Amino acid sequence: MPFYDYECGECGVFTALRPMAKAAEPCDCPECGASAPRVILRTPNFALMEPGMRVAHATNERAAHNPKSTRGGQAHGPGCSCCTGRRPSKTVSQPDGAKTFPSARPWMISH
Repeated sequence: MPFYDYECGECGVFTALRPMAKAAEPCDCPECGASAPRVILRTPNFALMEPGMRVAHATNERAAHNPKSTRGGQAHGPGCSCCTGRRPSKTVSQPDGAKTFPSARPWMISH
C-alpha cells in the first residue's frame, strides 16, 4: 500500500498509508478526526529509486508523446540497398532454389 498526503483544515498536512482503491476518497485526520481531502504536495521519490527503474520511467515518459520509429524516415525496411547506400547483392536465385554468383566467382560451386 502506498502513502498519500491529506490536508486537514485545522491540523494541517498528514500522510496516511491507504489502499490504492481508496486513494481518491477523503481520509479522517488522526488528530481531530475530521474528513480531509487528498492533496498532491510532492513528486514520487525518483532519487532513491534503483537506476534501472529510473531509466524505465524516463523511457516511458519520452515514448508517451514521441515514440521512436524503427524506420528512421526510410520508405523501405532495414537493409534496403536504395535507402542505406549499400550495394545490391551479387547473388542470383534460380526458380529451383539454386543460388549463383554470375559476376563474382564463376568457378565456385553453389551450396
